[in-house]
Amino acid sequence: MGKIIFYEDNNFSGHHFECCNDCEDLLSRLSRCNSIKVESGCFMIYEKPNYSGNQYYLKRGEYPDFHHWMGVNESVSSCRHIPTEPGMFNMRLYERIEFGGQVMDLVDDCPSVMDRFHVNDIFSCNVKNGNWLFYEHPNYRGKMYLIRPGEYKRFSEWGGRSARVGSIKRIMDY
Repeated sequence: MGKIIFYEDNNFSGHHFECCNDCEDLLSRLSRCNSIKVESGCFMIYEKPNYSGNQYYLKRGEYPDFHHWMGVNESVSSCRHIPTEPGMFNMRLYERIEFGGQVMDLVDDCPSVMDRFHVNDIFSCNVKNGNWLFYEHPNYRGKMYLIRPGEYKRFSEWGGRSARVGSIKRIMDY
């Protein structure tokens, strides 16, 4: 089980809230979030309630202000604990919605989807094993999206605003 602590003010001060699993509405407990400590495990934090808006991946460590988690402001409204998934990683990517078009299998990190698969966009995917991060740009840059085991028939199901996926990384920070 993981543990994350949200603080209203910078440098871990002010009112705080401790969380050990998913929380769909942090705003019911805090008025804002300006610093975070992840004491164990790893989490995805979301800009808006119900796991929507910009997503940020946080592993064990201290984040004294929103710049340290690459946020654009102090808006953190929900979080998901990323459970430990030891073992193999396996994902199938598709160039069309609802698992259509070219099929691409992935079992390791991919710093450039274009270099490896010769496509810019991933419209759907099926994750058999492991938790993954999709990044908007190559080399693990830009907006990120948590991809957990399951089927995603279209990019909007993982929170994407477009099908653009530049790189993909396994979550191995447990």
